[in-house]
Amino acid sequence: MYKDFARLVSLLFLAAILLGFSSTIYATGLVKGIYLTQETAENTSYIKYLIHQCKAVGITTMVVDVEIPSKQLQNNVALIKSNHLNYVARVIVFPDGGKPEQIASQAYWEKRYKLVKAGIDYGATEIQLDYIRYSSKQKASPENAKNILKVAQWFKQKLKEEKIPLQLDIFGIASFGESKNIGQNVRLLAQAADVLCPMLYPSHFDPYLEHARTPYETILNALNAIREQFDYEIPVKIYAYIELSNYRYPLSGAKRTAYIQAQIKAVKDAHIDGWYAWSAHNKYEYLFHILEAENKMPQDPLHRILEAHAKVKNNENTAMPLAYFNSNNDPRMWPLTARYFVY
Repeated sequence: MYKDFARLVSLLFLAAILLGFSSTIYATGLVKGIYLTQETAENTSYIKYLIHQCKAVGITTMVVDVEIPSKQLQNNVALIKSNHLNYVARVIVFPDGGKPEQIASQAYWEKRYKLVKAGIDYGATEIQLDYIRYSSKQKASPENAKNILKVAQWFKQKLKEEKIPLQLDIFGIASFGESKNIGQNVRLLAQAADVLCPMLYPSHFDPYLEHARTPYETILNALNAIREQFDYEIPVKIYAYIELSNYRYPLSGAKRTAYIQAQIKAVKDAHIDGWYAWSAHNKYEYLFHILEAENKMPQDPLHRILEAHAKVKNNENTAMPLAYFNSNNDPRMWPLTARYFVY
């Protein structure tokens, strides 16, 4: 009886340490967002449904296309903001990738910035630029990345005057090193961004079938590769784009659920700052169900510790690594997990 009581006291003491430690680490939590086309955002009844669902499951952000300034869009963005969700305005800079004359033209940048300004006027907390790259048909050159950096820096300076952070979407392949065709180099672009958003859709990585079968490894490997490019000291936030379906290999039911869950787990295990979910048709029911189920699961360290205690209380010689209690495998917890706790 005394031994059991002593063990429980030890566990509670350890739990108190971990709870205090984890409250600092996870106070803000992951940024979680969904992507919406302008057409979807202008559908008032559907946007109200999405707002309700997002709030219910802990999604914090809506990334919304700005293609044409619209009073309807402005009104519905006001709904998003009044419900305390972050509104990020997404603007495509060079549709399908830029031609050399477009990328060199400040007059062209100014035209695209008008859409950025519309997003700001509607209340955007951040701006996200997509297709800030050359066409994939562009001849490979180390100059391409330098030219794209100049474009990004111009937009960054404009937004600095507005005190609005800049997010840049990154083609998935650039996670593994500079893409000399499209001109994306994450080390360079980090100089002109507050957030990098690598688009890590398994459907976009060749060999396609292999990556469709291994969504967790696909995303985790890409995020680890980004970390390696920065020598493990990433100077900006990273919000990874994940996909809710694979257009090459359609999934449904439990398989599709597992496909999405694997990607979310990869983001968590990579210890980046958040994720955005991409659905081309803005259908997010699978995601909502997954997050609803996750929210019902006990996550606090105390629960995990007491559960472990229940499993080993009858074994006097059980030794368990503290890593067991660090289910997120956070490297900031490694100083604690390097030792063993003996019951």
